[in-house]
Amino acid sequence: MKRAHSILIFGFITLLFTSCTKEVKIDIPGYAEQLVIDGNIETGMPPIVLISRSRDIYAPTNLDAYLSGFISGAIVTVSNGTKTVQLTEICTDNLPPGTEAMAAAVFGLPVDQLALLHICAYTSFDTDIWGEVGKTYTLNVNFEGKTYTSSTSILQPTAMDTLYWKPDANFTDRGYSWATLSDPANQYDAYRWESKPISDPVFYKPFQPFTDDQFFNGKTFDFAYENSSNCNGTYQPEEYRCYYKLGDTVVIKVSKLPRDVFEYMEKKYTQIYSAGNPFATPINLPTNIVGGALGIWAGYSPWYDTLICIP
Repeated sequence: MKRAHSILIFGFITLLFTSCTKEVKIDIPGYAEQLVIDGNIETGMPPIVLISRSRDIYAPTNLDAYLSGFISGAIVTVSNGTKTVQLTEICTDNLPPGTEAMAAAVFGLPVDQLALLHICAYTSFDTDIWGEVGKTYTLNVNFEGKTYTSSTSILQPTAMDTLYWKPDANFTDRGYSWATLSDPANQYDAYRWESKPISDPVFYKPFQPFTDDQFFNGKTFDFAYENSSNCNGTYQPEEYRCYYKLGDTVVIKVSKLPRDVFEYMEKKYTQIYSAGNPFATPINLPTNIVGGALGIWAGYSPWYDTLICIP
């Protein structure tokens, strides 16, 4: 009798919990198209601005859809405080003679691949508006009766103390390259890391190219970095991926960037690497564009050096 009574109570509790359900309706906002501005300027280089339209998450994601999103016909100006220049629209499949190498560096693609694409950007060949350390650059974009503005600065670069190469424990002729950084004390600093073989026109970024000094402000420390140009492993044995080879000559590029640019880039790369992960935290990218557009206007101040990979 006691057992029957327990079964009756258990059944009642089970019925109680399974019957207490509530339908939850989530009101997901509809898609609203926005302008996307992706611009940058760095020391010794012209301003480069790409303008496109945002796309619905459920829209096609093929190459044609990507290329069709870029915008022509905008009026884009950049000012350094003393001179204002209207940028010229140029397209990768119709580059002015002599600009091919610069375009390859800007887009991160070989010249022969650029010629097969139709990507239009706004830039200027007036060297008076090219990037200079210590200057602030104001961007103004006018499109379809709306105006979007932003500003960014080119900061004083920070040089690495030393660059060196040493073989990995498993090899005598393959290894990572290393650097020693003395981060300036009592100020905020953010960095972008890039490298390339000396014969390559394009710089490559590692897995996470952006960092700030939140955990090493004012400190001196050593760190290793991979050979990002061969991490895809498509043209060499798997065991050699991401290594520099003994005797390689490498160009190192370390750029300083403002805080708002770092915050955008850090979240952008986090979003890229977590794409498709259903358990990843949703990320809304910040923007320094005023007027209702998405994107970033970024200033970079690079420092360069050359490393020969010998012990």
